[in-house]
Amino acid sequence: MDTKRAARYPFLRESAEFAEKNSSDLESLLTSELYAPARRRGKERVLQALEKSEVSYVDLMTDYDRLIEVMSYPYARMLVSQVGDRFLTKRYALSEAVRMNSLLNKEDRETVIMVSEELGVTSTIDRDGTIHMGFPDYLRLASRLSSVDWKLINSDIHHGIVYLPQDKFSRLMQNALQDKIESELPLMTPEQFKPYMKEDVKDIGAALSDAKMRMDPTKGEGMKSDYLPPCLVHILEMSRNGLNLPHSARFAVVTFLKALGLGYEDIIKVFAESPDFDESKSEYQIKHIMGELNGGEGYSPPECKTMKTNGLCYSPDKLCEQEWMNHPLKYYRTKSKDAKKNAGQSAVSEIVKGPKPKDE
Repeated sequence: MDTKRAARYPFLRESAEFAEKNSSDLESLLTSELYAPARRRGKERVLQALEKSEVSYVDLMTDYDRLIEVMSYPYARMLVSQVGDRFLTKRYALSEAVRMNSLLNKEDRETVIMVSEELGVTSTIDRDGTIHMGFPDYLRLASRLSSVDWKLINSDIHHGIVYLPQDKFSRLMQNALQDKIESELPLMTPEQFKPYMKEDVKDIGAALSDAKMRMDPTKGEGMKSDYLPPCLVHILEMSRNGLNLPHSARFAVVTFLKALGLGYEDIIKVFAESPDFDESKSEYQIKHIMGELNGGEGYSPPECKTMKTNGLCYSPDKLCEQEWMNHPLKYYRTKSKDAKKNAGQSAVSEIVKGPKPKDE
């Protein structure tokens, strides 16, 4: 048994066998002082997901340290399950998957094959390191990667087999692990064990609230029209003027407004400004995009290059033309931040100058 591999990839069957060999069970994990380091590390995994979007890893020398690392993984999953927030679940799954990707990219053949099989992907490796995987698995895992490098026309495919370098294969395994974790959570925790997790769950809940506020483009203030990027301003004006919006424009508006925290009732009001508005025709489309029809998270707003591809980049201003500006949400955040900065500077200036003298 490779205990180092078990610690690196705690979702493997090998990791479960390592824990079982050391008589590590759920009750011991939650109640024994021996596993207090595993509980601390499990909590740290979740907090790192919220703060850094990646779970850290340092190679551990002793089998005890490796066992603690293995046991921290189920404890982290239990904490996420107890909080019961979809945003946290997705964030945690992504962070564990990013960590796995960075490790798997440099692994030996045996480990790569073992990890891929655990994630439901059959693969083989050539002597030169090229990895083979079936086209259906490739299509399933690469379909949501927007870079042109992942398009089929740029892929090496022969007779239903895709040939990949290890770094690209590891990136696909990131998606596979993310999907696996999301599909497995939340876990059911026996009632008698919940009190042992109460304080950690409370701390994570507080960190989750802080993270949501930090990532909220409006910082809880709601949408402000002055911060909207030119593309969204133009699309909304088209809607108000009764012009027929293409599906890509409606999609951009709905996903953008949802990302700003607007619900269905607020978003439908935006489209209701159009002279030919018909809610019966708009409701299904809007709720589908928002994910309300299937209980999902809905879609993310398109980035700037997608807006350009769809012919929706209208009248870009100087901020749009900055090299680092790549997303309408980043535009909104930047505008909001600049406005608050300028307001703060104005306030300081007023304090320094003092009040204007009254007219005699």
